[in-house]
Amino acid sequence: MTMFRKNFLLHLVILLLLCPAGITAEVHNQPSPETDVVLKGGALFPQIYFTETLQFLKNADVARLYWADTKEETDAINQTAANQVSLLLNNDILAYYGHPNSRNMGILGRYTVDELDKKLTELAAEYAAVSGGRPVRKAFYIIYGTVWPEGEIGILKEETLKRYIEYALENDILIFIDHQIGRYDPVESLKKMFPWLRYPNVHLALDPEWRTSRPMKEIGSVTAEEINRAQQVMEDYIIENNIPGERFLVIHQFNYVMIKNRELVKSDFKRVRLIHCADGFGPPHLKRGSYAFNAAATNIPVKAFKLFYNLGIPGAGYDNPLLTPKEVYSLNPRPYIIMYQ
Repeated sequence: MTMFRKNFLLHLVILLLLCPAGITAEVHNQPSPETDVVLKGGALFPQIYFTETLQFLKNADVARLYWADTKEETDAINQTAANQVSLLLNNDILAYYGHPNSRNMGILGRYTVDELDKKLTELAAEYAAVSGGRPVRKAFYIIYGTVWPEGEIGILKEETLKRYIEYALENDILIFIDHQIGRYDPVESLKKMFPWLRYPNVHLALDPEWRTSRPMKEIGSVTAEEINRAQQVMEDYIIENNIPGERFLVIHQFNYVMIKNRELVKSDFKRVRLIHCADGFGPPHLKRGSYAFNAAATNIPVKAFKLFYNLGIPGAGYDNPLLTPKEVYSLNPRPYIIMYQ
């Protein structure tokens, strides 16, 4: 009876969370407009991530005539619900980007981890002042696989990455690890980063610009099929290894060639949230134009935006001037993740 009870409850919660058309719940509480959209079969994002939506569905479950749940049943139900909740529910994310061992590959390589944290905290406060009440989570965005001549890849040393991850865990900072792919298969490149998902603050990224055997001479690319396959393989790994929660997969783009057949990219995976990042440097009108081109891909609704500091590197591009936090938030749609290189 206990096993039957457990399986029945789990299936019910999953059905309620996914909310196909036609499923309703007889409870005294009335759903919010966002919840009502979900219950009528509307889009899962972003309605399913609102706290009140999840609370309504929980109330619908407990209002039924069940006997008390065992601890195992309660834990399983809570974990199932937690796996549906996005970090982006109530937060924006602000990141410093770069390679820990290079001063020329972004701000992340120019300061110690403590100095980065202090500077990022100050910048996050500027964003929080104009965020409309949404908290701003800090992140380190680390280049894990660096492209070399002829598309070879150099991998960041394990002890270096662990140092950043462990500092971040202690200081409520997220970690993104980014692979530049080179001449290798995007999915196989992504797989090399999977073991780092055992840390609860780690998310992944792929940069199609460098998916080439001729870096700095041509702009690389990935296909929609490769992005979809990457998401599926990542989700399978998360489920098979009982990794809790949703994880992000960021894909960069600043040129149309970087994602081929972009209209075929899927973004409806349950445990992998695809983030579409507008990359590229330049004056404000070019930055806004690049972002508008990415915004046109409505099949990838969650957007990110990257800005470039002038680090005084001869020949290196940068934003002149940098958009202000208020100007960044005025982009349409508003970006959920913002990073500075």
